[in-house]
Amino acid sequence: MDPLQKVTALNPAKKAFSLLEEFKNFALKGNVIDLAVGVVIGAAFGKIVDSLVKDVMMPLIGMILPGDTDYRDWKWVYNGQEIMYGKLLAEVVNFLIIALVLFLFIVKLLGWVMRFRKQEATAPPPPLTKDQELLTEIRDLMKKGT
Repeated sequence: MDPLQKVTALNPAKKAFSLLEEFKNFALKGNVIDLAVGVVIGAAFGKIVDSLVKDVMMPLIGMILPGDTDYRDWKWVYNGQEIMYGKLLAEVVNFLIIALVLFLFIVKLLGWVMRFRKQEATAPPPPLTKDQELLTEIRDLMKKGT
């Protein structure tokens, strides 16, 4: 096969279309869209928790602990260098609140729902009514051919 035939056999337009088709199939799968929605909701949830920590929790902690400055300004000064531990404290509280909410939601709430569904699935079916019993007998007799 000469080099020109090799190049035309590659058919780059067909490969590009195939790649585009594969990407479309991947991107439009339900799992990818669910993941994207989860990421967006997670980002919004992170902002809510961040506001809760910075605007509610940390000012309350600042009122309890001694000091007349904002918690973001809490710092140690060592050899002229400022160590801003107030910001670190806010991020730690932020992380702990997010971890607690996720724990409560994923482990406790979803665990409870899964246990409930499992119990529901393993529960014995209700007893048959008289009509259902008769219909079952008729079906069984028809299967036997009598």
